[in-house]
Amino acid sequence: MARYSVLIVDDEEDFREITTKQLIRRDVNCESAPDGDSALKMINVQHYDVVLLDVKMPGKDGIETLREIKRIAPMTEVIMLTGHATVESGINGIKYGAFDYLMKPMDMEPLMEKLDAAYERKRIQQEKIESAQSKNNLARPTKG
Repeated sequence: MARYSVLIVDDEEDFREITTKQLIRRDVNCESAPDGDSALKMINVQHYDVVLLDVKMPGKDGIETLREIKRIAPMTEVIMLTGHATVESGINGIKYGAFDYLMKPMDMEPLMEKLDAAYERKRIQQEKIESAQSKNNLARPTKG
C-alpha cells in the first residue's frame, strides 16, 4: 500500500513523467496534471495528501492555483517548485499556505524528504482535528 498520495502540477511533461515514475517506485501514490485548472478539477474529485506545484505555468500560475487548493482542500500540503528566476514566488507561496518550496532541478532525496515532512505535518494536523472532534462528541450530553 502506498505511503501517501501526491499530485504533481507542472507544464513540463518530461518532468511530470520522470518524477511520477520515481515516486511510484518509492511507494508513493502519484498522479500529475499539466496546469492549474486540470489540477483543481482533480482535487475536486479526489483527495491528495501533498501537491507538488510549479510556480510558473501558462494560464493559472502556481500562486493562484495554491490559493484555490487551500480554499477547496485546506488540509492538503503544497510544495512549490521554482526555478532560479522565481524564488521570490516560492517564498511568496509560503505566505499563502504552502508548506515549503524547492528549486528545480532537484535531486530525488531532498524531494522525498520534503514530501515526507509535508505528509507528516498533514497527518499530525488531521489527528489533532479528529481528536478534538471526538472529545467534542464525548462532551455533548446525550438526550434520553
